[in-house]
Formats: sequence, C-alpha cells, structure tokens
Amino acid sequence: MFKALADSTRRLLLDALFERDGRSLGELDAVVAAHGIDMTRFAVAKHLRVLEAAGLVSSRKQGREKLHYLNPVPIQAIHERWIGRFLSDDQQPRRITEREVIAASLLDLKSRLEGDLPQHTRTPEQSQTPQNQPTQEGHGHEQ
Repeated sequence: MFKALADSTRRLLLDALFERDGRSLGELDAVVAAHGIDMTRFAVAKHLRVLEAAGLVSSRKQGREKLHYLNPVPIQAIHERWIGRFLSDDQQPRRITEREVIAASLLDLKSRLEGDLPQHTRTPEQSQTPQNQPTQEGHGHEQ
C-alpha cells in the first residue's frame, strides 16, 4: 500500500475520489490533465490498477463505464496503527467526518471477522482452540 501512496499522481487520483466518489476513467484523466500532468489515458488506467491492487480504490461497472470509488478503510488502519497513537488528546481532530466513522466501523468489523482482536477483548468462543471446542458425534475432532 505504501508503494501505491508513494506516487504523486496516484495521490492526486485519491484526492479526486475523496472530493467525489464514482468517477470514470475519463473524468480522472481530465483531473490529471487539469493539474498539468502530461499523461496518457492508458497511464492513468495503470495508476488506477495499482491503487485497486493496494485496496485503496474499488471499481464497479455501470453501463459502459467503470466507476472508481475510494476505499478509506486501509488508510484508516494506517491512521489508527501509526498516527493516532502518537497524537496527544489536544492534538486529536475535533471534527470527525461521517466517512471516518464508517471507515473506522468497517475496520473494526474486519478485525472482528478475521480474528485480529487482542486476546483480552476476545470472547471465550474466540479464544478456544479447535482441540478444545466441542464437537458433534461423527464430526470434528474425536479423540
């Protein structure tokens, strides 16, 4: 993901999607051109593929166009892991946007579903190893 964020053109594309989600390749190509960057449409499409591979952008076909959407969850994960822990209470942002709330909620849901919760926050069911879990007769671990 950091490699995808390292390129200024890809950051420009993310900024454009932050301003307005659901943009087509043509619209994003126009944004790049408006910033004085001399780039072919094919190169813009390649940058979008890199962002998609990093999980920062998702796309969906609508009719003949492919629309691109910002996925803020990976960026929120970086913020929570690397930036948020270093901010003191008086440096914390005061205004939280709806997008941040949604991204934080999705990140929490992802962590819970993938079992990435710290041990002290796991439920007893999540803490059991497969050997300790009860089984039905004929299924699972029989000893």
